[in-house]
Amino acid sequence: MLKTTKSASLATALVLLSFAAAVPTFAQEKKSETAGTSIPLDELTPEEKAEREARKACKVSICAIFHNRKADGPDVACSVLKTWRKEQLDKMVSKAKVSWPWGRVKCVADVKLKRADLIKGMTDAKFEAQLEKHEVKCEVDRDKEPKAEINFDFSPKITFEAGKATRATLNWGKIEAPTLVKGALWTATATDNTFNVLQSTIVEDINDFIGNKCTEVKDDWKGQ
Repeated sequence: MLKTTKSASLATALVLLSFAAAVPTFAQEKKSETAGTSIPLDELTPEEKAEREARKACKVSICAIFHNRKADGPDVACSVLKTWRKEQLDKMVSKAKVSWPWGRVKCVADVKLKRADLIKGMTDAKFEAQLEKHEVKCEVDRDKEPKAEINFDFSPKITFEAGKATRATLNWGKIEAPTLVKGALWTATATDNTFNVLQSTIVEDINDFIGNKCTEVKDDWKGQ
């Protein structure tokens, strides 16, 4: 059995990757992802390519609102799916000097973002956006054991100033998972709720998305 500290490290990694699946603004295909976990495009499986293309559509929708700032139109509503290979997960947790004990992880979530909130975040001098509750469902491959299902939710709150994110809290809620995993996840999420340890990472990713990542798909959202 893993020691408590190692379990917490694995749980934190799982929380991060699951959050990434839930909110595509914080989980794009960066050229220099944390721990170098990106997979070259020519090495993606057909399934992974399909997932990536689906996330792109959601990315374009969000970028269009951020940059075109048109008040008329629908809110963002995307179903986001993301799968991580075992080798990606190993790299993700390697800094904690542990290895990923299971196989691939697949997470899905419905992303809900209000158009008015995204526009105010870019145009108001200061604006605090309270996002709707997001529910994440993950499936973890475990070799000879049955797949583990992990479900949890969070209600992010993001503060924008002069068109940039300056503060973010995730506000973790319920967790449903096998006992061993749930205990570690509960420790990790409770710690984040108390000390907001993920704030700097989230703020950095939001601002990178608004700038660099939206620029990458500018031809798709320009004029929408």
